[in-house]
Amino acid sequence: MANTLYDRTIAFAGLCQAVALVQNMAKDGHCDSDAFEASLKAITNISPSNTLSVFGSESDLKVGLECLVNGIDSTPTGSEITRYIISLMALERKLSSRNDAMSQLGDRIQMVERQLEHYDLLDEQMISNLASVYLDVVSPIGPRIQVTGTPSVLQQTGTQQKVRALLLSGIRSAVLWRQVGGKRRHLVFGRKKMIEQAKILLARL
Repeated sequence: MANTLYDRTIAFAGLCQAVALVQNMAKDGHCDSDAFEASLKAITNISPSNTLSVFGSESDLKVGLECLVNGIDSTPTGSEITRYIISLMALERKLSSRNDAMSQLGDRIQMVERQLEHYDLLDEQMISNLASVYLDVVSPIGPRIQVTGTPSVLQQTGTQQKVRALLLSGIRSAVLWRQVGGKRRHLVFGRKKMIEQAKILLARL
């Protein structure tokens, strides 16, 4: 896959979208349904033709692009987004260094793909299956990601499953970020460029 600024921006917007939706789900118990579907679709898209096709189209990443432009700041909400992103990237690094876990993850995602022949992606059963992939394969590698939100909302099984499915999507985007050459220095020194690129993409939508 190409290692351009465009590709890195798309991959990072995918990660931003997953964590923005986690934040919405944890606080309100719901989130943008189109963005949610695009983020979950990305999990099972393991042999894409290019970076964008992981998610579908640029408009499928609108929430993530907006989060990249406006959401990563020093406000409490922005700090929480940043914490989720850093945690997911750290978890993905640990995961990618474990061949056994990566192999297990690949097997489980292929299983989910086969189940899509019988279930709709947004069916409760499928969301539960994606959540269990995160819980069984990714989460034990640690450290655990502390999701903060409204306690009564977070206690609901449906919310927990959607949050875990979204965290799995975040891991998918973190893998993609690395595949397109994303490095820590790009976040430190190249974030302005990604924000400019994201603004160009948003202006087209």
